[in-house]
Amino acid sequence: MTLGLWVKFAIISLIWGTTWIVIKNQLGDVPASWSVTWRFMLAGAVMFGLCLFMGKRLRLGPGGHGFAMLMGLTQFVLNFNFVYSAEEHVTSGLVALTFALLVVPNALLSRIFLGVTVSRQFLLGSTLGIIGVGAMFARDIMQSGGSGGQDVWLGLGLAVGGLFSVSAANVLTASKRGRAQPLEAGIAWSMFYGTIMNAGLAFAMDGPPVISLQPGYLAGLAYLAILGSALAFIFYYQLIRAIGAGRAAYTAVIVPLLAIMVSTVFEGYIWSPLAAAGALLALLGLVIALKGR
Repeated sequence: MTLGLWVKFAIISLIWGTTWIVIKNQLGDVPASWSVTWRFMLAGAVMFGLCLFMGKRLRLGPGGHGFAMLMGLTQFVLNFNFVYSAEEHVTSGLVALTFALLVVPNALLSRIFLGVTVSRQFLLGSTLGIIGVGAMFARDIMQSGGSGGQDVWLGLGLAVGGLFSVSAANVLTASKRGRAQPLEAGIAWSMFYGTIMNAGLAFAMDGPPVISLQPGYLAGLAYLAILGSALAFIFYYQLIRAIGAGRAAYTAVIVPLLAIMVSTVFEGYIWSPLAAAGALLALLGLVIALKGR
C-alpha cells in the first residue's frame, strides 16, 4: 500500500460512504430501475468525455466488448438494481452491513479462479472488521428482526444478490483479461452496455421512462453518477489491479463506518458504546488485513 494507493482508498471510502444516504433519497417518485438507468447513462457519458479529454483510446482489444458487456451486467446492472431495490425494504445501514462481507467472496473467488493465496493475517483482519461493522449496526439488526415479516428477508436477500454480483465483477477486473483492458475506456463501454441493459430492464419492470426534475433528485443523480460512479470506479479498479480484489474489497468494511458518521450529522444517529467499540474494531481489522495478503 503506497501513499498514492492509500489516498485512492480513502477517496473511494469517503465517496461511497456518502452514497448510501443519497441513494435513499433517490427512491420514491422514480422507480429504482429508472434511477439506476439515469445514473449510468450520465456516468457513461462522463467517462467517454473523460477519455476524449485525456486522449485515451476508446478502441477495445479482441473480445473487449464481450468483456465490457459482462462487466456491465454484473457491476452496473445486477449489483445496483439489487442495492436500490434492497433499500426499498430495509434500512440503508443493513444494506451497507451486508456489503461489508464483500471481502469474503472476493477472497474466496480470487483463490478459486485466480489462484491468489489468502494469508491468516488477512483473514484475521477481515474477521475483526466484519465483527466490528456488525457491532455498529447491531441496533438496526435487532430492530429489523423485531419488526418481523417477509419484507426484511426480501431486502436482505436482494442485498446478498448485489454482494455476489459485485464480487463477480471485482474478480473479473482482477483477472488477466480484465487487466489487459484499457481502464478508462473499459469502464466507459461497460457503463454504456450497462445503461442499455438497465433501460430494457426498467421498461420491462416499470414501464415507460420516469424521471424527477426536482433539484434535490437531479443533484443527487449528478453526485452518484460523477463522483459515486465515474471517479470512484476508476480509483477502485486501479486499486484492484494494484493490490487484488480481496484487499481492495476492504473499502466495503470502512464504507459503513463512514456511512454511520454521515447519518450522525444528517439524520441524528446516536452512538452507543457497542457501536463505538465496533468502529474501533473495524479500523483495527483494516490495519491488520491490509498488511497481509
